[in-house]
Amino acid sequence: MLSRSSTRPGSRRSARPFRTRSRVASARYRQPSTSSRSDVARSYVHEARRRELGRRRDRIEPIVERLASMHADATIALRFESDVDLLVSVMLSAQTTDVNVNRVTERLFRKYRRPEDYLAVPVAELERDIYATGFYRQKAKAIRRTMQMLLEEFDGRVPRTLGELVQLPGVARKTANVVAAELGHAQGIVVDTHVRRLSQRLGLTRNDDPVKIERDLQRVVPRADWARFPHLLIWHGRRVCDARRPVCEECVLADLCPSARFG
Repeated sequence: MLSRSSTRPGSRRSARPFRTRSRVASARYRQPSTSSRSDVARSYVHEARRRELGRRRDRIEPIVERLASMHADATIALRFESDVDLLVSVMLSAQTTDVNVNRVTERLFRKYRRPEDYLAVPVAELERDIYATGFYRQKAKAIRRTMQMLLEEFDGRVPRTLGELVQLPGVARKTANVVAAELGHAQGIVVDTHVRRLSQRLGLTRNDDPVKIERDLQRVVPRADWARFPHLLIWHGRRVCDARRPVCEECVLADLCPSARFG
């Protein structure tokens, strides 16, 4: 894991110490504990019952329809042209923004077009090429190992099943779900920070663990919508249902949402 004193590959390490936040500042921005987030999620499930908003399974259809109408452009924000590009983009997106990844891959994908290309350069060169995405050493190592495995076990092609995808170094379930869905073989539901937050606020889950949230969503979301449902929640989370200041007055789901607040 990189520290704040980490420097660009090939440059000299700075001796200047970094500043630490004051106790007051760090307390102000401290994230709620997992247990407290779970308590909040459970409270929304109970609130949905109290308001008689209907069963989760019954609310899903109008939720999907309204979000699809509002966010017709809701698709993956990462830019790619090939299956390998997609896999690398998703691997690079960990702990950074899609916008930042796209800036890096605009040049990266002109230089690296096949799995062999990632193995043909020294690891330090690949590290420099992906430096701006953060955690570049870990990512470069995972990408090279993944490309080696693609060549040795999958004939250079990106596999389609979750079981095969999660065998790749650096590919966890979330990454595998994204890749499989974008390749037209959705076998699960992607759960990122937006999907977790909105699923909880809508009373669709009482859990905070991503795997359990995915399980809850799979029970109510039609399989045909598994690929687009996360995109709809992600874009709604970015545009309307902000983490700190949700705009409930402008939300098309307000009458279906147990967390909706007005005034």
